[in-house]
Amino acid sequence: MANVWSGVTIDCLDTERVARFWSALLDREPGPSRDGWVYLGEQGDPQPRLVFQPVPEPATGKVRIHLDISVDDIDEAVGAVIALGGRATGERHDYDEGVVVVVTDPEGHEFCLVHYFD
Repeated sequence: MANVWSGVTIDCLDTERVARFWSALLDREPGPSRDGWVYLGEQGDPQPRLVFQPVPEPATGKVRIHLDISVDDIDEAVGAVIALGGRATGERHDYDEGVVVVVTDPEGHEFCLVHYFD
């Protein structure tokens, strides 16, 4: 049996709010979900689904894993994150192969917007 990456689960105080942010950012519709949870995508989709799991406490400290989202225009993507209720952290890294900007979703989950140079 091959191991297959099927999804990423994000703990949330407000699953609906955070899922709406990611749905709009990634243009992915919600799929069948458990009560109180929200799934973007379905099992078997070409992309791993995102699962938003309700938890009673806010996140504390830095998470040691995050998503990288490839974008065509880094400034436009940062603007979209802010317009959707996320925020820019001010952290930017310029590398020979591209640019990485650290941003957050509405509950403060950090992720990276990445623009790779061709």
